[in-house]
Amino acid sequence: MKRRLTTALALPAALLIALSACGGGGESEPAATGEGGVPLLEEGKLKVCTHLSYQPFQFERDGDVVGFDVDLVDLVAEELGVEQEIVNTPFETITTGAAFNTGECDLAAAGMTITPEREEVIEFSEGYFDANQAVLSKADSGISDEAGLAGKSIAAQTGTTGLQYAEENLGDAEVITYEDLPLSLQALQNGEVEAVINDNGVLYDFAKENTDYAVGFDIQTGEQYGIAAKKGNTALIVKVDEVIGAAREDGTYDGIYEEWFGTAPAS
Repeated sequence: MKRRLTTALALPAALLIALSACGGGGESEPAATGEGGVPLLEEGKLKVCTHLSYQPFQFERDGDVVGFDVDLVDLVAEELGVEQEIVNTPFETITTGAAFNTGECDLAAAGMTITPEREEVIEFSEGYFDANQAVLSKADSGISDEAGLAGKSIAAQTGTTGLQYAEENLGDAEVITYEDLPLSLQALQNGEVEAVINDNGVLYDFAKENTDYAVGFDIQTGEQYGIAAKKGNTALIVKVDEVIGAAREDGTYDGIYEEWFGTAPAS
């Protein structure tokens, strides 16, 4: 399936706060429905916000947006009888609820951890992917535990649970924030920082393709990713849960997982 990609403009921080405070309100209301009467913003489309690039969950390849999250949401779009349209937007516009309150998207799939703070402003599906934090550095850096980060500089992505963990637990390191994962990894490659903290799936994927770098250690944070919708849009979230639940039952989920991670999911 060819997925159309649009890009949303970044919103000022003050507006993000105001829009997140709107909760279930906002100017945009559903104008169409998918099969089964599920409300959608536009006829024939399931508009899905994400933040590129977050390989292997969502990233561009040969002019198309592909990835684990993309394939899962394609199942939802197919069930609704519509086409997935991906909207690239800053991560914080998703986690604050602003992207929903301004009518940018019906759903968001962005390798996004379910947290109590985020659940206050957006509606989450059941968890569909287990994740932990991890630390990436040069393969010969010798960084193999948190103690090894003392006095080191570490890149973290703005608005992520990795940044939250670093700020709360890595006080002996210098934490430097970047807007997205590619900028964090570029900083490591350019020698601006000595390590990167982010979700383990994306860092292992990077190390697999860039063998001069390695994940020194995982941090067992016990996170789960969820697909999100506007606060109060339970009809769409129920449909997401139904579709992913069925995919787990019939083996479709396992097939998608193996395609992007090279192994079957842990039972």
